Amino acid sequence: MSPETVQLRDRSRPSWSTPAQHRLLQARIWPTNGPTPAPVVVLSHGTGGAGEDLDWLAKPLNDAGFLVASVDHPGNSYNDEYLVEGFSFAWERARDISLLLDYLVAEHDIDVDRIGAAGFSFGGYTVAALLGGRIDVDIMGAMFRGLIPAPEVPEFPDLIKALRSKYSDAELTSLAESGARSMSDTRVRVGILLAPAIGRLLLPRSLQQISVPVLVRWGDDDSNTPPEDNAHLYRDLIPHAHGESLGSDVGHYVFLGDREDATGVRPHVAAETVEFFTSHLSVRHTD
Repeated sequence: MSPETVQLRDRSRPSWSTPAQHRLLQARIWPTNGPTPAPVVVLSHGTGGAGEDLDWLAKPLNDAGFLVASVDHPGNSYNDEYLVEGFSFAWERARDISLLLDYLVAEHDIDVDRIGAAGFSFGGYTVAALLGGRIDVDIMGAMFRGLIPAPEVPEFPDLIKALRSKYSDAELTSLAESGARSMSDTRVRVGILLAPAIGRLLLPRSLQQISVPVLVRWGDDDSNTPPEDNAHLYRDLIPHAHGESLGSDVGHYVFLGDREDATGVRPHVAAETVEFFTSHLSVRHTD
């Protein structure tokens, strides 16, 4: 089944590029081809990417009976304009997914007790945020003020310089404090993190408090989100996480559907993903 494209309007948040207007998100919906109410998997793309980057995951999940949906995160997608806010204000991504879930509840016959989420890179963090992972306000604030180095972002060089040219220190402090609040969405029951990012920017205790099953996968040859600062942290701190390297020669971008995958990483991960979500979302919860 092919995906449908819809536009979602978030009336609670302004557009970064046009503050007088509401935040608009483009979503891709793969309607279920199985029984309803349908189990759901929502997907979050990597920084600077788009929903279609994860079609290689969406299609096998959809074939297995899941309704699958993704959004292009505004200001952080090649289907949109690149904006410094989209690359800096990480917490807004979880709110995008919650808006997507609101839409699915209203417009599709879904089982709200059987919802999972998967994300790549920045999207891996997004899934962790939906499950309760929180930004460390002191670290984020220091990074915004240029006191500690920020992770390199190939898609947006000089990110912090651009941010500081647009916002005052007082504004950035306030934004960091706002972003440090919980962005969790209890409708999401399980999660998959693929080469997850910004692990060092999160409160360790917030990851320790995540109580649901989480699958973490990465490649050891990942220089964009080095596993020791990212995937390993998520694996070690989340109590019910299962983490595994996909190989010493596997890099970051193998998780993008248009990249070379000589060793078959994506089919392997897709099969694991279907099995994981089918296992954990196969029956309705009663709690």
